[in-house]
Amino acid sequence: MNEPILRVRDLSKTYMQGKIPVHALSDVSFDVQKGEFLSIVGPSGSGKSTFLSMIGLLDKPTSGSVFIDGVEVTKATDSEAPVIRRKKIGFVFQHFNLIPTLSALENVDIAMRFARVPKSRRRERAIDLLTQMGLRDRMNHKPSELSGGEQQRVAIARAMANNPAIILADEPTGEVDTKTRDMIVELLRGLSEKGQTILVVTHDIAVSAKTRRIITMRDGMIESDRMIS
Repeated sequence: MNEPILRVRDLSKTYMQGKIPVHALSDVSFDVQKGEFLSIVGPSGSGKSTFLSMIGLLDKPTSGSVFIDGVEVTKATDSEAPVIRRKKIGFVFQHFNLIPTLSALENVDIAMRFARVPKSRRRERAIDLLTQMGLRDRMNHKPSELSGGEQQRVAIARAMANNPAIILADEPTGEVDTKTRDMIVELLRGLSEKGQTILVVTHDIAVSAKTRRIITMRDGMIESDRMIS
């Protein structure tokens, strides 16, 4: 078997509430292969969001290691972390997080600008990604002129802009209706079938049921890890 695209080993995170330690994560370990489409589920306070922050280099663990595409990202310094995020990780958020003053095309372009991709290549790739998302006729529209589903598709295009090793999607269907939710999940599933690794954190059973693997967390630990058809 190939080297996992994501490798998590003994990941723990402890916060202090006054003098009381709170164990948000406790020795979490698992592997993810390239092209997997998996979901992380569990009740509020189970550690899902903390876990996503550790993988996305938005917070540092108390102990343990995370390897993305062979790189031990938990050893990254504060100056190295943003570079690794740009190169290795694509983010999709519940509230889209698009820049309201920029068009769809510009929102995708800017992700590559920070990665210092040449201007001609940025525009070409942004157009290609938005076309893949079915937004070729909407790419010059600003977020306020797009539906929730269209905004999330722009966000997915932006997440893919720098060919990330993994896409982390935090409640990506939380702001859309049922029909749009199903369309977005099928879009993500299709991307995974083309080799893109996608990890979704969700409370929605209908979303997790369409992924190919479900990791259930409770009290900062993995309660179950199962493959589904």
